[in-house]
Amino acid sequence: MGTKRIVFIGAAGEMCRLAIERFAVADGDWELALYDIRPELLDQLVQRLPVGRATAAHLDLYDRNGLRAAVEGAALVVLGAGPYTRTAGPVMEACLEVGVPYLDFDDDIESTLHALSLHEQARAAGVPMYIGCGASPGFTNVLVADAAAEIDRVDNIDVYWVVGDERGSIGRAVLDHMLRVAAGPCTTWQNGGPVLHQSWVETRWTELGAGLGLTMVHETAHPEPVTLPRKYPDAKNIRCFGGLDPAPYNGMIRGVGHAVQSGKMPMEKAIDFLEALMTNKFGSVKGWRHALSGMRNLVPAGEATRAELIKFLALAAVGHTFPHKSALKVEVTGLRNGLPRVVTRRTPTSGPGTYLFTNMAAATGTACAAFMVVALDEQPGTRAGVFTPEEWAEPDRFYKALERVGTPRDEIYEVSH
Repeated sequence: MGTKRIVFIGAAGEMCRLAIERFAVADGDWELALYDIRPELLDQLVQRLPVGRATAAHLDLYDRNGLRAAVEGAALVVLGAGPYTRTAGPVMEACLEVGVPYLDFDDDIESTLHALSLHEQARAAGVPMYIGCGASPGFTNVLVADAAAEIDRVDNIDVYWVVGDERGSIGRAVLDHMLRVAAGPCTTWQNGGPVLHQSWVETRWTELGAGLGLTMVHETAHPEPVTLPRKYPDAKNIRCFGGLDPAPYNGMIRGVGHAVQSGKMPMEKAIDFLEALMTNKFGSVKGWRHALSGMRNLVPAGEATRAELIKFLALAAVGHTFPHKSALKVEVTGLRNGLPRVVTRRTPTSGPGTYLFTNMAAATGTACAAFMVVALDEQPGTRAGVFTPEEWAEPDRFYKALERVGTPRDEIYEVSH
C-alpha cells in the first residue's frame, strides 16, 4: 500500500497545528500536505515533524482552481481554517468535485446545517464528509452516544463545556465564534422539537471535573442540539450549556457579544478589543464599557461577587494569567428496565501537565487527530454522505484512537455521580 496523502487547509491555526502534531504520533505511512494563506508560519511545525513527512505551501482557499489542485487525490482533507461559516462551503464543494473525503471541527450552527444539506449530493458522489470533529462538538457527541447506550429510552441530553484562560493562544476566528454564541439566537431542542432561545440567558449549575467543581454555565448556540436529534428523535430535550473560567470572563464576553448583536459595536472592533485583552493590552474604552456592563450582571445572578470582580480586574490589569481549567460533560437521562436512569461522562483533568486538556487548542486538536485516525482506518467505500460524530465514530474506537495519538487513558473520561 502506498503513502496516503493527508491535506490540511488552514494548517497554521493553533488548533490545526495541534491536530497535525498529535496525528503525526499515530502509526501510519502518511504524507502530510500543509496549506495556509501564510505558509511561513508553518516552518517550525514542519521541522518538528519527522524528516520528509510534511510539506508546507501557500493556498488561498477562495482560489477555486488552486484549492481543487491541492485536494485532488487526497486520502483525507482536513479543514482547520475558520470561521466555518465562510470557509467550509468552498472546501466541501472542492472535495465533492474531485471525490475525496473531508473532515472538519466546525462548531457553528449555520455551516453545520449547510453541510447537512449536502448529504444526498455527497452520497451520490460516494464521498464521506465528517463534520464537527473537535472537542465540542465532536468528543461531546461521542460521550453522548456512549452514555445513551446504557439507557433503553433517552428522554433528555445535556451537553456542557467550559473553557479556561486562553490568553496568547486564541485566533480571531475563535473570538468571532465566541461572540456569536454568547449573544443572539440559539437553536435548541425542547419538548420534542426545535425552538429558538437567546444565547447565554438561561443558566444552570452543574458539577464538573478537572478541578472546576460546581459551576454555573449558560445555554449557548452550538451544533449538538441541532445534530443529536437526528440520532435521538424521541428525546424531549437536548440542550448545550457553556461557560468560561474564571467566571468574570462570562460577563465580559456576554457584554461585548450583546453590543455586537444590538449594533452598538461592529464585529471586527469587538474582536480587536478581545484580541488586545488576550495579548495583555488594554483594548478600547468602548469595548471596556460593554465588557463591564456584562460583568456587573454577574453579581445579581449569583455567578460572582463584587469582590471577586474587583480582584479579577486587578489581576487582569497586571497581565496575570489564571490557572487553566476546562472540561466537557454530558448527562443523559431516561429509562432503563422501566426505571429512571441518569448516565454521565465527563473529562477528569485539565491544565499544565495534562495532554488532552492543556488548553482549548490541545482538546480540539487531539480530538480531531483521533477522528482522523478512525476515518482513515475505514475501508474506502464504507460510507458516503455527511455525518456528525454520533453517527459514525463508535465510542470504543474513538477512545482507542485518542490513545493512539498520545492521550493517556485516564485523561479521556470518568463517570460522575
